[in-house]
Amino acid sequence: MNHREELIRSLFPQAEGIPQEADLPSETKQQEYLVNGELRSWDRPVQQVLSPVYLTTPSGLSPRVLGSYPLLTEKEALEALDAAVEAYADGTGPWVTMPVQERIEHVEEFTHRALEKKNEVVRFLMWEIGKPYRDAEKEFDRTIGYIGDTIEALKDLDRASSRFVIEQGVIGQIRRAPLGVVLCMGPYNYPLNETFTTLIPALIMGNTVVFKPPRLGVLLHYPLLEAFKQSFPKGVVNSIYGQGQRVVGPLMSSERVDVLAFIGSSGVADVLKKQHPKPHRLRCVLGLEAKNAAIVLPDADMDVTISECILGALSFNGQRCTALKILFVHSRIVDAFLDRLARAVGQLKLGMPWEKDVDITPMPEPGKVEYLTSLVEDALSHGAAVVNDCGGATNATFFHPAVLYPVSPDMRVYREEQFGPVIPVVPFDDLDVPVRYVINSDYGQQVSVFGRDIDAMGRLIDLLVNQVCRVNINSQCQRGPDSFPFTGRKDSAEGTLSTTDALRVFSIRTLVAGKENLMNKDLITGITRGRKSNFLSTDFIL
Repeated sequence: MNHREELIRSLFPQAEGIPQEADLPSETKQQEYLVNGELRSWDRPVQQVLSPVYLTTPSGLSPRVLGSYPLLTEKEALEALDAAVEAYADGTGPWVTMPVQERIEHVEEFTHRALEKKNEVVRFLMWEIGKPYRDAEKEFDRTIGYIGDTIEALKDLDRASSRFVIEQGVIGQIRRAPLGVVLCMGPYNYPLNETFTTLIPALIMGNTVVFKPPRLGVLLHYPLLEAFKQSFPKGVVNSIYGQGQRVVGPLMSSERVDVLAFIGSSGVADVLKKQHPKPHRLRCVLGLEAKNAAIVLPDADMDVTISECILGALSFNGQRCTALKILFVHSRIVDAFLDRLARAVGQLKLGMPWEKDVDITPMPEPGKVEYLTSLVEDALSHGAAVVNDCGGATNATFFHPAVLYPVSPDMRVYREEQFGPVIPVVPFDDLDVPVRYVINSDYGQQVSVFGRDIDAMGRLIDLLVNQVCRVNINSQCQRGPDSFPFTGRKDSAEGTLSTTDALRVFSIRTLVAGKENLMNKDLITGITRGRKSNFLSTDFIL
């Protein structure tokens, strides 16, 4: 048994070996949920929350119990929806008609209150989903930064809308108005950030919200409920917990959800959309699956390519929709590439989320280790090999990254989105092989291309920009910066998110217009100078 095998075998700590500054003080038994400005108590069935971090005990490995959260029923879910509908009040509620500057102030107050909970949220991110401390802290900080950027983007948008337009004898002012009640559901891999990238722009544009945390990464939202309660008028933000079929289905079938903001699988998204009685009236903002490919040309800079492919394939154990999930490498350099890639994987640090500079940690999704193992076994049965030391080795919720080569179309990992630390490598001689893969894929989010030849890279870019929504040059696939559009083609997304695009996707252009005559000029002047309308206004937000 070599050192790495021994490390995997003894990976999980004893309780007394957990640093106090990283530990959770006690079990969190959440018995509250937010509805209509109230933290309502719950004393009925709850869902136990287990950490992917196991503990070593005299009797073997045991999952750490983190706490529990309410398992609400259809009744409580519909009460939350009632509160959001009442707060929206057919577009006449106080939050909806509030001046933009005042809505901004509410969001800023929430930001200040959320910052006070940073330490709690970061610890929950580590313990609930196994996210390394540095990444958990980065997710929190990025979320706070995203809120600030959204506020600034809204100020810019409102400033541009504060003027009147006169065209063909008609005076008009064009602004953006909210859409109604938004149901927000985020993913477990970025349970804070990606929930808030829809929730915050939906709120700040004047919509009311019901949000359901993902099934993994629930407790980390609990410290923020009080901040929501204190920062927003009653009914504007409401939370629900429980099994999706039991609490989400009734919301969708009620016909009263105007916008679905969902990040998850396309299969679930399809089910949710079909449950709405009037799908043509439902706006959807969806972030779904991806099978992002890397295409490595023979003249690629090997140092840059290996570094970016490692980051792209294995950041947070590859549990990202933007992860590189299949690598196409030119056969002229594939042997050298595999050697470098395997050595780089072997240098990654394995361990617990709180350990300094840890790279590979336990995974939270039940059954994930077994699923990844089945992908590796299927590839091996069809002629692939694991080319890195300890590739595919497991221990409870831990799966050591596996580099598979050569991968071919008859293997499951060629098609399926593994969403984990399995790296399939496909050799190619004809560039048509990876290009056709991207064209024929059910997904169309991003691609990474690695090379230095100007002519070859230029042609490749032109072939790919109409297949995916982002072509990354000599760099991994990624979402940021948040000012860039984030979307996808085919089964990968619906709607576009960025700090600016999100404001647009949760609102609709609306205008007030009248013929350019003396009566209307006097009327509009009187309304704006007297500040008689929050919509028809020339106020300029500084």
